[in-house]
Amino acid sequence: MHITRTGAGATHTAWDRTIEPIAEVEPGAELTVETLESSGGQLTAGSAAAELTGLDFGRINPVTGPFRIAGARPGDALVVDILEMATGSWGWTGCIPGFGLLAEDFPEPHLRISKIGPDSAELLPGLSVPVLPMVGTIGTAPPEDGPHSMVPPRRWGGNMDIRHVGPGARLVLPVGVEGALLSLGDVHAAMGDGEVSGTGVETDGTVRLRIGLRPGEAPATPFLETSERAQRTGRALATTGIGPDLMAASKEATRALIEEVVRRTGLAAEDAYLLASVAADLKISEVVDVPNWVVSAHLQLSLLDG
Repeated sequence: MHITRTGAGATHTAWDRTIEPIAEVEPGAELTVETLESSGGQLTAGSAAAELTGLDFGRINPVTGPFRIAGARPGDALVVDILEMATGSWGWTGCIPGFGLLAEDFPEPHLRISKIGPDSAELLPGLSVPVLPMVGTIGTAPPEDGPHSMVPPRRWGGNMDIRHVGPGARLVLPVGVEGALLSLGDVHAAMGDGEVSGTGVETDGTVRLRIGLRPGEAPATPFLETSERAQRTGRALATTGIGPDLMAASKEATRALIEEVVRRTGLAAEDAYLLASVAADLKISEVVDVPNWVVSAHLQLSLLDG
């Protein structure tokens, strides 16, 4: 089987179907891709919180690629199997002013640098979260004239931040242009469903993929077959948000989780917010009992035992 390997030097920070591919990959082949952390080098392992205020969002989420997939045509489905992942030795998690689910609650910059080991990442001194690596940004080129911002996701994938896009998962993307033009980056060592602060444990990564093609089977939107390796197990604390607006309920559930974590541990609210972003999962628990819906925020109790 042909294996293509590329370094992280060939990156782009906007989606555009006119970007020249850096390599061509045959369906059935494997591809190993090195990626940069999501600040694109603006932050380092020695960075301070004040640097978050000067981040250039035009450089955020650099992705490696694009890769031309031989024979891919509009209307096809691109099948991406995530075979293996490795992360860098450090990562960052932050409150970026004006960004995140609770931006109004946390207007000041706050930054934590994690040491990443094989199984855990030390978010705070004495507090480590399990390493569950995932690809935050992966997609094919939009057929519409670009450039298009890298920040919002769209039908063609992109910055979806689905934490289950990790080892053992299969992602199916629609193809909108000749050759598909696949790109990926924004690896996290850990992230919660919702990524409430706007960041997971952001890190460099190496991703080994296998590429497949299903002619004429483009899905309306991306879909995923998950791996048991991405599932969280054990008892959890679950707080709730209840009301007629799912976004408001998501905020309420997250605020309640932060308050309970602070009460139980004595952590600063900013650090409890970052912990929620990298390790807590927002879930829609109920959307049928009109007029109020329920969102719950789940955090493994083992993270609070220390």
